[in-house]
Amino acid sequence: MTIRVLIADDHALVRRGLEQLVGSAPDIDVVGTVADGAQAVEAVARLAPDVVLMDISMPVRDGIEATRQIVAAHPNVRVVMLTSFADQRKVVDAIAAGASGYLLKDGDPDDVAAAVRAAHAGDAPLDPKAARLLIDAQRQGAERSASGPELSAREREVLLLVVEGLANKQIARRLGIAERTVKAHLTAVFQALGVADRTQAALWARDHLSSEG
Repeated sequence: MTIRVLIADDHALVRRGLEQLVGSAPDIDVVGTVADGAQAVEAVARLAPDVVLMDISMPVRDGIEATRQIVAAHPNVRVVMLTSFADQRKVVDAIAAGASGYLLKDGDPDDVAAAVRAAHAGDAPLDPKAARLLIDAQRQGAERSASGPELSAREREVLLLVVEGLANKQIARRLGIAERTVKAHLTAVFQALGVADRTQAALWARDHLSSEG
C-alpha cells in the first residue's frame, strides 16, 4: 500500500529536498507540495493525502492553524509537524490542534519517512526533544492544578470582600481604589477560577480561602 504525502513548507529548497527524500521510499508517493498553510488546507481537500508534512512558520496561514482546519475537516488525515522550532508552546499547540507527530528539521533524515509510516499506522512520532517538552508541559499543568489558580494579593482581597457581600462600590471604598479597578480584578478572578459570576466565585472562596483567614 502506497502512502500519499503532501508537503507544506514555505522554503522551495526544503520542499524539493523533502520531496526527493520522502518520495524515494518505495511505499511513499508525494502527491503535492505547497508553500503556505492556506494552500495546504486547499490541497488536502483536492489531493486527499494520507499524511501531511507541515511546517509551522509559514505565510498566509501558519502550520498550526492549517493543521486545526485540516484535522477538523478530514479526521482521517494525519499531520506531522516538521519544523525547526523546539519550543514548548509550539509543541503543545501543534498537538492540541490535532497533529499526530512532531519532528525537528535537524533530526536524522531517515526519521522523516519513518514518521510518515508511523503516523499513517496510527502512531504518534515525536522527536525526543518534543516528547520531553510535552512531558514538562503536562507536569507543569498538573502542578498548577494541584496548587489551585494563581490570584494576586489584590485579587484575593477583592474576592474575600465579595464573600462578605460587599458591592463593587463598597469594595472600591474599602480598598481605596476605583470601582472600574474592582471590576477589572473581578474579571481576572472569574477567568482564573473558571466561574461566571460573583456567587460562584464566593462559593469557591469559602471552600479554598477560608483557612487563610
